[in-house]
Amino acid sequence: MQPIRKCVFPVAGLGTSFLPATKASPKEMLPIVDKPLIQYAVEEAVEAGCTELIFITGRNKRSIEDHFDKAYELETELAYRNKLKLLDLIQDILPKNVTCLYIRQPQALGLGHAVLCARAAVGNDPFAVILADDLIDAQPGALAQMMAVYQQTGHAILGVETIDYRDTGSYGIVETETREGWEYIRSIVEKPHPDDAPSDMGVVGRYILPARIFDLLTDLPRGISGEIQLTDALSRLLREQSMIALPFQGSRYDCGSKLGYLKATVAYGLRHPEVGEKFALLLEKMRVE
Repeated sequence: MQPIRKCVFPVAGLGTSFLPATKASPKEMLPIVDKPLIQYAVEEAVEAGCTELIFITGRNKRSIEDHFDKAYELETELAYRNKLKLLDLIQDILPKNVTCLYIRQPQALGLGHAVLCARAAVGNDPFAVILADDLIDAQPGALAQMMAVYQQTGHAILGVETIDYRDTGSYGIVETETREGWEYIRSIVEKPHPDDAPSDMGVVGRYILPARIFDLLTDLPRGISGEIQLTDALSRLLREQSMIALPFQGSRYDCGSKLGYLKATVAYGLRHPEVGEKFALLLEKMRVE
């Protein structure tokens, strides 16, 4: 099966849930302890074998590009002060064989439009998509788990997890049937009312897609909120070829919400090698008080 080397990161959203913190800084740069969300997403993609990273950006997203660029002044200062561990830390953010491409999304027209903006960079190759605000704590990473299934089947793969039925209005929801040991998707619908949802299996920010999706997105009428919905294009793709839903192994944190972000901060903070033990004692002290 053709290996997947390209991963698209739609990062042009406004991040209104975290205003005023995201007024001038992308939500993808919000830190979980000492690493921004986008770096966790990039590390997941690189672990899965991706070497071409395509960021779909918007206004006020320059800090993402700066984060993965070389910081000459900072590196010089750290070297001068003999802070070599910190120097290695910022120099090793990206492996040498990984390249980054930044494409501006001219209008905020939804996830489907953001993916479509990557068409020229992706070409005719299959590719992955990661939504950075869905932070997935897994080993191996969620995308690596999906890549393994893709190598066996060659089908489009959607990362999914079981959600509360009351929350179906916030997700793309899939209906599946088990065949050959895999969960093949029978239908997919965008943000249904709980009474109309075909299941409680929601799509959670991880995709492996064929280039055919670009053709389907190009001719797609606007859906909910006047946006071009990726889910609508996936529904069309399902009429042409098989797709698999993969319930990945791991814990997902919805860092697009304040509560999910705080949960992730606590979970990652408790196991951080530098502060984890003291942080646990602090939380226990606060609980007692």
